[in-house]
Amino acid sequence: MIEVKEIEKSYGSLKVLKKISLSIGDSQVVTIVGPSGAGKSTLLHIIGTLDRADSGSVVIQGTDISRLKDQALSDFRNRHIGFVFQFHHLLPEFTAAENVALPAMIAGLSRKEALKKAEELLDFLHLKERITHKPSELSGGEQQRVAVARALVNKPEIILADEPSGNLDTDNARKLHQLFFELRDQFKQTFVIVTHNEELAALSDSKIQLQDGRLIHS
Repeated sequence: MIEVKEIEKSYGSLKVLKKISLSIGDSQVVTIVGPSGAGKSTLLHIIGTLDRADSGSVVIQGTDISRLKDQALSDFRNRHIGFVFQFHHLLPEFTAAENVALPAMIAGLSRKEALKKAEELLDFLHLKERITHKPSELSGGEQQRVAVARALVNKPEIILADEPSGNLDTDNARKLHQLFFELRDQFKQTFVIVTHNEELAALSDSKIQLQDGRLIHS
């Protein structure tokens, strides 16, 4: 599914990633752990095509994304990768359904088709009664589930999450983590999650540990 080979990344004189190589299989929940500044988010962003490595390669589903031009990279990201962040980044002026539908419309679906898919996903995630609510009218846990639905709407094979439960209380964090495993089982998606949550890391199918930009364990 995902093959990372000899990835290096620097920002100015600071080398953030140092020859990282790893493999991530299909239908797994994988966590990336390590202290702050270890390079976890940088690695996630490179895998997710949001940033480019200085050297090395990332192959996803047989495609070397390191070789794609910007537009092709954007198209690949929209079709194959979904994102969930610590701060959900929902657009405040749009309803839950409209927020979820946006990536589908960007991918070419009509507004009507995109909203239908969004409403089906929100129903699946037990948010049927919140479809017309705006983010300010939702709880933190509900907002994060809307963000998960948005990540799922184009049926990507890979979901990347950066501290997705970092702003949630313990109960909502556990519910979100359980949701990831349910989605893996139902839709056979791969989840790669940067987290400081030890409970989630212990439950994951595999754990990638970084320290000072190097791979310590995977």
